[in-house]
Amino acid sequence: MSKKKSATRILNNPSRSFRIFTFGCQMNENDSEKISGMLKALGYVEEMDVNKAGLVILNTCSVRENADERVFGNIGSYKTVKKKNPDLILAVCGCMMQQPEIVNQIVTKYPQVDLVFGTHNLHQFPELLNNYLVNGNRLVEVWDDSDTIVEDLPVDRKYPFKGFVTIMNGCNNFCTYCIVPYTRGREVSRQPDKIIEEVKALVADGCVEITLLGQNVNSYGNDLGEAVNFAALLRDLNTIDKLMRIRFMTSHPKDLTDAVIDAIAACDNVCNYIHLPIQSGSSRVLKAMNRKYSQEDILDRVSAIRKKIPGVAITTDIIVGFPGETEADFLETLKVIELCQFDSAFTFLYSIRSGTPAATMADQIADSVKHERINRCLEVLHQISHDINQSYQDQVVQVLVEETSRNNPERLTGRTRTGKVVNFAGDPEDIGTELMVRITQAKTFSLDGEKIRQEDNNGTAHPDDDPIPATS
Repeated sequence: MSKKKSATRILNNPSRSFRIFTFGCQMNENDSEKISGMLKALGYVEEMDVNKAGLVILNTCSVRENADERVFGNIGSYKTVKKKNPDLILAVCGCMMQQPEIVNQIVTKYPQVDLVFGTHNLHQFPELLNNYLVNGNRLVEVWDDSDTIVEDLPVDRKYPFKGFVTIMNGCNNFCTYCIVPYTRGREVSRQPDKIIEEVKALVADGCVEITLLGQNVNSYGNDLGEAVNFAALLRDLNTIDKLMRIRFMTSHPKDLTDAVIDAIAACDNVCNYIHLPIQSGSSRVLKAMNRKYSQEDILDRVSAIRKKIPGVAITTDIIVGFPGETEADFLETLKVIELCQFDSAFTFLYSIRSGTPAATMADQIADSVKHERINRCLEVLHQISHDINQSYQDQVVQVLVEETSRNNPERLTGRTRTGKVVNFAGDPEDIGTELMVRITQAKTFSLDGEKIRQEDNNGTAHPDDDPIPATS
C-alpha cells in the first residue's frame, strides 16, 4: 500500500479523536507531544472523555515498579471501557514496551490492547495505526534499538511559550538499579545544527523558554566528535535572539565538567538552576550503584557550581534503601544533603527492576527500614527548602507565568529562573509573559507574591533573578 493511500485511509477513519495518557519523565512527555503532533497532522482531534475517544494511547514508564503497576491497572480498566465503546482502539507504547516480558504479558493477558510499539519506532506510529485500521489485527512492533534520531516530527506543544527539545536519546552508564539503558538504548546525539534549527523555529513561533532533554545531557556529543559537546551547544543556543530561558534535564555528576559550569555561568539565557541527581552520599553505595563518582566528587562539583554561579539553585534525586545500604551509609547521605544544601529533591524508595544487576543483589533492605529512612531524609530536605525559600521573602523576582493556578482559578502560577514556583493574583493575559513579582510569603515548597507595576518596582531583586522592567 502506498503512503498516499495509507494517509487517506487514516483520514477516513470515522472516529478521528484521541486521548494520550503519559507516565514518567519529561522525555515521555516530549514523546507524547510528538504522538499528538502526528495525529493532529492526520486530522485527529483530542477528546478528553475516554468513553468517547476513538483512540487511546498509554505512553508508559518503566523506571519504578509502581509505574508498572499503575500502567497495568490502567490497561485493565479498558476492558470495561471497550464494552461501552467497542470501536475504541487502545495503543500502548513507551519504555515498558522495550521489555520483552512486559510485551508478552500484555499479549497474553490483555486482549483489549490493539497496538503495541516502543520508544525506538515512535515515528512509525501513523503507519502502524493505518495497518491496524486496514487489517483489524492486533499489531506488536517494538524495535530493540536504534542508532539514529528521526528528525522533523510534528510536535503538539502543551504550552505555546515553552517547549521541550530532545538533544539525545539513550544512556551508556548502566547504573545497577536502572532499566533505562535497556529501554532507551545507547546514547545517540542529534546534530547541533538540527537542534539549533528546531529552537529557532520554536522561538519564531512564540516560544521564549526551552528545556533541553536527554538521559545525560552532559555527555551530549560524545558520539559526534571532539568539537561537539554540551558546553558548546549551550553557548550556541544562548545567541538566539528572543530566546529568554534555557533549561536542561538531566545532568550526571560524573560528566558535569568545568566547561559546562563555565558555560552556564557565562550564558545570560541559561537559567541558574541545575538538577544534579546524586542518588546517594555514601561512596560505598555509589560504587555498588556503578555511579562512577564518590562523595568527594559530589562535594567538589557542588562547590564549583556555587563558586561560579552566584544564587544558583541545585536540586537532586535521592534513592533510599539501595541493597546493602547500612545506617552508616544513610547517615553519609544526610551529611551530603546538609553540606550541599539542595533546594529540593525527588526522593525514592529503592525499587527492584527485573533485569538489572541490583535486583539480584544480597542484603535487600526491608520496606519498614526504607520508609523510616526516607521520612528522616525528607525532614532534613524540607527544613533546607524552607530555609532557602525564606531568602526570597520581600524580594522581587522575575517570573515566567505558566498557567492558572490549579488550586485557585483567580491566581496565576509561574517559575523564577531558579525554578521556584510562584503563585500570585494576575490576569490570564499575563500567561506566557515574564513579570516582576514581589514575594509576600515564602513557603517550604512554593512562594506567594504580588505582581508589581514598573513604577512600584522599588524592591530589592533577589540575587537569583536579574531585574527587568515589569510588564503591566
